[in-house]
Amino acid sequence: MPLPIARITPVPQPLIGHVTLPGSKSVTNRALLVAGLARGTSRLTGILRSDDTHYMMTALRAMGVGITELDDTTVEVTGSGTLHPASEPLFLGNAGTATRFLTAAVALVTGTTIVTGDEHMQKRPIAPLLNTLQAMGVEASSDTGCPPVTVTGTGTFRSGEIEVSGKLSSQYISAIMMLAAMGDAETRITIAGGAIGAVGYLHITAAVMRAFGATVKFPSDTQIIVAPGGYSAADYHVEPDASAATYLWAAEKLTGGDIDIGTAPGDMNQPDAKAYEMIAAFPNMPATINGSQMQDAVPTLAVLAAFNQTPVRFTGIENLRVKECDRIDAVHKGLTQVRADLATVEGDDLIVHADPALASHVSTGLIDSHADHRIAMCFALAAMKVEGVRIEDPDCVSKTFPTYWDVLRGLGVGVEITKSE
Repeated sequence: MPLPIARITPVPQPLIGHVTLPGSKSVTNRALLVAGLARGTSRLTGILRSDDTHYMMTALRAMGVGITELDDTTVEVTGSGTLHPASEPLFLGNAGTATRFLTAAVALVTGTTIVTGDEHMQKRPIAPLLNTLQAMGVEASSDTGCPPVTVTGTGTFRSGEIEVSGKLSSQYISAIMMLAAMGDAETRITIAGGAIGAVGYLHITAAVMRAFGATVKFPSDTQIIVAPGGYSAADYHVEPDASAATYLWAAEKLTGGDIDIGTAPGDMNQPDAKAYEMIAAFPNMPATINGSQMQDAVPTLAVLAAFNQTPVRFTGIENLRVKECDRIDAVHKGLTQVRADLATVEGDDLIVHADPALASHVSTGLIDSHADHRIAMCFALAAMKVEGVRIEDPDCVSKTFPTYWDVLRGLGVGVEITKSE
């Protein structure tokens, strides 16, 4: 079936205006789960309303968690300190965060739960997390090493020494961390293979857990200690999404504009806020950027780098191959659609061959978004400057930033979405 196409008119003027960012997806889904595991009623404000958080809320409701939606960014979550069996499989679309977190959390269910997703999610690996659950005595299996997964829980969490691999995703570790607080004794988590690049996401997890009464310590780069005791209901505010902010920071620099997002980068705790430093350096971005601590910002940085004064090599990004799509491949192919010689890949490194004159180029490039919100949103930046760039399946931005195209229109960007070509 033909997909919709977004056509963006190149922007000749600086983009100026105020934008209210959506809440952080990463923080929202952590807060929803922890509040759902807590006893009592919690109020969450500033939450993101998107496909991913919708799937998380629907799944939690199916397991007995009460969620009352008070307005677009506020919910009350009422938990009983446990999860109940769902009558149907938990369908989570292509929400990797929700799928990984809930695959661990359903170990608290007395009985069998199936966690599944759409065709894209069913290609995303989850075997390392299943291996950890199995080592903990939980029956957890998958025919393919990807969803759907079947987990048979006992209603309890077995505390003790646990080893978790973070090679493919830090979310495996975060999933076990949040589950560990539900144990009846201290849990010591060892990160298999040594320290991971995306450690910032583990500290986000710990911050949310602490807000709901849990005790989490990091005695070393490879160890995490979680105390028992469960969670207590709390009021919690979700900070704006730093990943969403990167598109606006980049648009501001690319057009010489002034876009007020109401939050300073230094006030954000999410790892992607570190990307601001690289964006602020444009058009003199560093020759090498290690993206391990700001993974979701790498597509934004790579597209911005195409207009830089000098080439930029992105390293530490191998985990981008197991996101909503293979983002290294998707960004490379997208850039070469803009212009054939704009990027190359060496192993897991992406090299962007910058050209400050790129804005005068006329392209016939049709960007395959691979149903990946970040690919669609970052290539809107290229389309603001290069005439002819079009983006396939623009509606996929609903995963984390449903109002993205309207936000760009509000800043003066011409965006036309048609059914197909």
